[in-house]
Amino acid sequence: MTAPGLPEHTARKAWPAGRAFAVVGGIFGCLFLTLLFLLAVDQRQVLEGSQRLQDKTIPTTLEQFRLARNVEQLRLEGERVFSGPTPVARQQALFIVSLLASHPAMLADARTAALAREVEGFLARAARQGMSEQSYAEWLMLSNRLSLLADDVSIAGVNLATDDLRQMSSTMVHSRFKLAVVLALVAAFVGVVLFLIHRHLIRPLQVMDEALLALRSGQPMKPFPAASMVEIGAVEGAIGQLRQSMHDNEQARQQLVLLATTDDLTGMFNRRHFTVLAEEELKRAHRYGRPVCIGMADLDNFKQINDRYGHAVGDLVLQSVAELFARTLRQSDWAGRYGGEEFAFLFSETGIDEAYRLAERLRQRLAASPIEVAEEVCLPITLSVGLADASGGSLASALKRADAALYDAKRQGRNRVVVATATGELRTGRFKAADREGGQRPG
Repeated sequence: MTAPGLPEHTARKAWPAGRAFAVVGGIFGCLFLTLLFLLAVDQRQVLEGSQRLQDKTIPTTLEQFRLARNVEQLRLEGERVFSGPTPVARQQALFIVSLLASHPAMLADARTAALAREVEGFLARAARQGMSEQSYAEWLMLSNRLSLLADDVSIAGVNLATDDLRQMSSTMVHSRFKLAVVLALVAAFVGVVLFLIHRHLIRPLQVMDEALLALRSGQPMKPFPAASMVEIGAVEGAIGQLRQSMHDNEQARQQLVLLATTDDLTGMFNRRHFTVLAEEELKRAHRYGRPVCIGMADLDNFKQINDRYGHAVGDLVLQSVAELFARTLRQSDWAGRYGGEEFAFLFSETGIDEAYRLAERLRQRLAASPIEVAEEVCLPITLSVGLADASGGSLASALKRADAALYDAKRQGRNRVVVATATGELRTGRFKAADREGGQRPG
C-alpha cells in the first residue's frame, strides 16, 4: 500500500533518473565506439575528437544542464516559500530548497554552492522572522542572481559542446561519408535524449505545474500518470500529500465556521452570527430605503416542560421547533436562537403587515403541530411573538421594541403576535389566551 496522499503509481517499479540516462548513454556509447573503431584507420583525428565528445563534453554538458535546472528549481521553490497559500505549503517548499542546496551537483560547483547556501540561509531566516516586503525585495535580488547563474551555467554547457563540434567539423572534411554516419548517430542520440527528457521530465513537470495551479484555484486535481522516474514519482507524491493536507485544512476550516456561526442543538444561527447578519441587512435596507422587520419569539411555558419531562425532552422540543421554523419561513427570512427558548427573526423586504401575517402563520402551525416526545405522549407547544419595524433606527432599538412587544404578548396570555410600532404602540392578534400573568415576563 502507498502512503496516504501519495499517487498509486509510486508503488510501481520506476527507474532513478541517473541510472536511466546512464543506460541510454551506454547503449549509444557502444554504437559510437564501434563507428569510431571503423574510422580509426584514416580518421584518427575524428576518433580523438569523438572520444573527447563522448568522454567529456557531452557528460559535462548534461551535468551543466542538470545544474542549471537545479538552480532554476531552487529559484522556483524559493518563490513558493513566499507565495505558498498555507504554512504547510511554505514549509514543504523550504524543505525542497534545503534538498536542492545540499545536492551533490550543486556542491560540486563553487559558484552554485555558495549562492545555494546563501539562498537557503536567507529563506530559513525569512521563514522564521516572517514574510515582509523588505525580505521579499531581498529575495527578488537573490532570484535575479539565480536566474543569471542558471543562464551562465547553461551557456557554459552549450559552449563546451559547440567548441568540440566545431573542431570535429574541421576534421570531418576528409571523410564525409563516414563522418555523416557519426553525425547521424550523434543527432539520433541527442534526439532520443531530448525525447526522453521531454517525455519523462519536462512533461511530468508540466503536469505537476497544472496540478499545482488547480490546487491554487480550488479545482479538483487530475490523477498523475504513471511516472517512469523515481524522482518524479517522489515529487508527485509530495504534491498528493499537499493536496490531502489542503483538503483536510479546508474541511477543518468549514467545521470551524459552522461551529462559530450555528447553535449546536438546533442548527440555527447563534446569537452572535444572527446579530452580525441582521446588522448588515439593516444597513442595506436603510441605504436603499427598503422595508425590514425584526421579531422576537419565546416558547410558552417551556420551563414547565423542562421541570416535568427533563432537559432531554426540552432539547427535543427545541430541535423540533427549529425544524418547523425552517419549513415555514421563507428563504429570504433569517432565524436564530437568541438564547434558551428565545428566538430572533429578520424579515427582509417585508413591511410590518406582511411580517405580522408571516409570524401568525408560524404561530398557528406550531400550535397545530404537537410534538411527540415519547410513545403516545405529544406536547402542545405555543409561541409568543413580538414584532418591530426596523426600517429606521438601529438593530438594538428594533430588538428592544420587539422584546417589549414579546413581553406584552406574554402578559396578555401567550400564544399571540404583538406588533410594536415606531411610536411605541402595540397591536395584538385576537386569539384565545391562557394563563394570563403579569410582572416579569412569563415563560
